[in-house]
Amino acid sequence: MARLNVNPTRMELTNLKKKLASARRGHKLLKDKRDELMRRFMEMVRENQRLRSEVEAAIQQANAHMAVAGSVMQTAQLETALMLPKQELQLDVHEQNIMSVQIPVFNTKYKTENSSDIYSYGTAFTSSDLDEAVRSLSEIFPKLMRLAEVEKSCQLMADEIERTRRRVNALEHIMIPDYEETIRYITMKLSENERSTAAGLMKVKNMVLKKAHHY
Repeated sequence: MARLNVNPTRMELTNLKKKLASARRGHKLLKDKRDELMRRFMEMVRENQRLRSEVEAAIQQANAHMAVAGSVMQTAQLETALMLPKQELQLDVHEQNIMSVQIPVFNTKYKTENSSDIYSYGTAFTSSDLDEAVRSLSEIFPKLMRLAEVEKSCQLMADEIERTRRRVNALEHIMIPDYEETIRYITMKLSENERSTAAGLMKVKNMVLKKAHHY
């Protein structure tokens, strides 16, 4: 800890005590914010792990179906079947404030309510494995969007946690100890000045008494 370069006066002592009280309140608020951010961050990390496992498993399954469809259908036939999709996914993006962190929120909505619109082809000349691949990808897409939302939120919250941790450490290990050390120094100097002043007054008093009473 280091002492601040201030004049040892009562006014400075009063100002420093006010700053120390504010620093302690800020330190408590920032610690509470850091703890709450960590709690929500860990919840999102667990959700991220769960979503990633589900998305990867679904994509792997869709790829397997697509590979089988590609082996039983001609390449040109497969490309033609997927050339003109009928369904469209709309993405609405806005932000949500969590402990002063603006995290993204993705809302997905299909253009039409008809579930069969995910297939852009007739089923007469296509493989059932192609149907399964398209269905798997369609079902997993909302989870894929949620995964992107959660991963970005985790990144933003991790950055805010680091910034908050640095502020907490700066207050706890630098500012508050410096204020306390400076307050002790000023208090000690003021006490010394008071004792010196009292001793001087006593000396003057003795001189006055001696002169008045011819001690």
